[in-house]
Parts: sequence; C-alpha cells; structure tokens
Amino acid sequence: MTYPSTTLVTPPTELKPNGFGPSTQAVHGGRRANPYRAVTEPIVQTATYTFANTAAVCAYKDAYLMGDAGGIIEYGRYGNPTVAAAEARLAALEGADDALLYASGMAAITSVILSMLPTGAHIVLTDDCYRRTREFSLKFLKRLGIGCSIVPMGDYQALEDAIRPETRLLISESPTNPYLRVLDMERFTDIAHRHKIKTMVDATFATPLNIQPLAWGVDLVVHSASKYLAGHNDLLAGVVAGEAGLIASLRGPLGVLGAIADPNNANLLLRGVKTLALRVEHQNQSGMKIAQFLEAHPKIEQVWYPGLASHPDYATAIQQMKGFGGVVSFTVRGGLEATSHLIDRLQIPQIATSLGGTESLVIQPALMTYYEYSPEERASMGIRDNLVRLALGIEDAQDLITDLAQALAVVS
Repeated sequence: MTYPSTTLVTPPTELKPNGFGPSTQAVHGGRRANPYRAVTEPIVQTATYTFANTAAVCAYKDAYLMGDAGGIIEYGRYGNPTVAAAEARLAALEGADDALLYASGMAAITSVILSMLPTGAHIVLTDDCYRRTREFSLKFLKRLGIGCSIVPMGDYQALEDAIRPETRLLISESPTNPYLRVLDMERFTDIAHRHKIKTMVDATFATPLNIQPLAWGVDLVVHSASKYLAGHNDLLAGVVAGEAGLIASLRGPLGVLGAIADPNNANLLLRGVKTLALRVEHQNQSGMKIAQFLEAHPKIEQVWYPGLASHPDYATAIQQMKGFGGVVSFTVRGGLEATSHLIDRLQIPQIATSLGGTESLVIQPALMTYYEYSPEERASMGIRDNLVRLALGIEDAQDLITDLAQALAVVS
C-alpha cells in the first residue's frame, strides 16, 4: 500500500476561539491538548500531586511566588486539570479572559463578595435578585460590618442615589427570578464607571448564548452552572468569568474559602455544555410559543416573558438579548388553591425547584420557595399566591401547550 506524502505538523495546543459560532464554542472553546490523545477531557481524580524531587518542589515554589507556576499544582484545593478545562470552556463561551469554577452558584456569589469587600464596605443590589443572594447580603454581610442597600429593579436613579463613598460593588441579575426583568446593562455600567465601582451580574437565566454581560462593560458575570450550562439537572456548580487580573485576584481566596468544584462535576459540566447552543435555541423557541399561548388564554391573568411586548423591559430585551430564554412566569385567574390545582393537573412538567435542564419543571413560588413567609410578607416581596414559574425543558412545545390547555380547562 502506498501512503500519501505528508508533512509532519505539530497541532495547536489550544484552540483559538476567534470567529467561532456559539455551538462550536460550546464544544471546542478553550480546548487544550491532553497527554492521552482523548477526544474528551479526562477526569483527573486526585486530591494531591507529586513532585519528582526536592529541586522540583523548590522550582515550583519559586515560580509560584513569582506568579507563574506554569500550570503546576500541588494540592487539589488549588486546582485540577478537569476543572481547568471546564473553566477554559466557560470563559470562551462568555468571551472572558478567564473563569473560576465553584461548588455551586451560591458559592460563586458569596465567595466573590467575601473576596472583594473589606469591612466597612457597602454594596447595592436590585430587588429582584435571587432571594438567597439578598439574604446573604442583608444578614451575613451585616455581621462582617458590610452594608447593603436594595433598590427597585429598573429604577436607575434610585441605584445611583444609593451609592455611598464606601460602595464597592453593584449587583444585579438579567433576566431576574421570577419576573424575568431585564437589566439595562448600558445604564448600569455607566453608573458604575462614573463612580469607579465594580459590577457583577448573575446571567443564569440568559446563558452566554442569549446575552454576554462582559461585552456591555460588566466586570464579572456569574452563573449557577447547575442550570442551563450543565443542562441535565444532575450536578451543582457555579462559575464566575471576567478579566484576567480580576479573576486572578479571586483564585487565591477560592483556595482559602474552599468552595471548589470536584473533577467529576467538572466533567459532567463539560459534557452538558456541549449541547448548550442546541438546547437554548429550542428553549428560546418554546418559551416564545408558550408565552404567546398563555397570554392569549382567558384563565391567565398576566404573563412575564421578555420576548412579549407586554413585558416591562421588552425594549431593553430586544436591544440586548439574542433570545429570551426558557422560563415563563404567569399568574392564574384565581387564588392559591386554583393555582395549585393547575400545577397538579400538569402531566409533563414535574414539580421541582430548578430550571435550564432537559426536563420541564414547574413551581408555585408561594408554596415552594416562599412557604415559610406569611401571605403579607410574600405580598411585600412581590410573590403572589397565584404565581407560577414554568421552566421549559427540551420537550416539544406543542406537547407542553396541549398539557397546559388541558390543565387550564379544569381551573375555575
């Protein structure tokens, strides 16, 4: 047999992301060569790493003190090759210099805040932020002498008025949970830049496919990677992405705080994120169809979905977002009991508190996430007894619409 004449070429050690589309980024972004020639990133299951001799230890320590250890790791709390592969993939998706993977989305948020803020500092949050983010900021930070102000989402004058000389960080989400409010990133970052304050945006509901906050001047973007990024309701993880120097300043504290991701979860995340673009495209399409169906239904009081002209932030969403996501929130004509009856009649969505996976999930926030609050307290937080949050999976939109129709038929 005659073999073709070839020139030996050394393949690139890292795939350059410039110009790639979102699906290619999801599969190949940040890809690096591995020593096993494996198509998929290997799981490096180890708690510690060996050195050949004392000279190697000293060389590593010298390089580490100079800020360039060359990727060498001494202990699992300070890094892992599988985790690093996931961080590179997520950074590429966000258009970021670098990213950090954490044990959960909340671990990402709390670790960043604790790492960045000194005693006596102050932060400002918009009021539709995730309730656990608000709880941490109002209760836990108070113990550390860090102040927190909450301002109405969409009120940018109130946001600016809340800034003090000691304010160090502005925090928001886009879209928010559960009313899917969309942050005007230009106004948000303009306020921060004029006051020389850092910004962080939780973009879990959007994913990097629907919006990239860093491109709008936001300093840090955070995701609960348990949701759309992983996409299969089978892991907990969080990620923060941003400029190289800022992420480097957070990497050291991560090793101290210990909220690290393990290599098995990082591997599952890498596997899940490869289909992110396909899943999000489907969920965007389903979200719009189902939101339109619900808005036209006589037994639905109101629908919140950024792609609907009736949404309060529709103009901003049209300007900033490439798609509007797979979460639809709505209120049913009737009270708490009628809304529960609707949810119990649904056959496809399962009652569970999460979103972004392959399975559709549904909750009645008054009974799931705000059960411990009185009706008056829930009302003060904007949580209505007849509110439903529907998180779409990848089922056929028409099947979900048919299911919603049969459930609504018996609501009185």
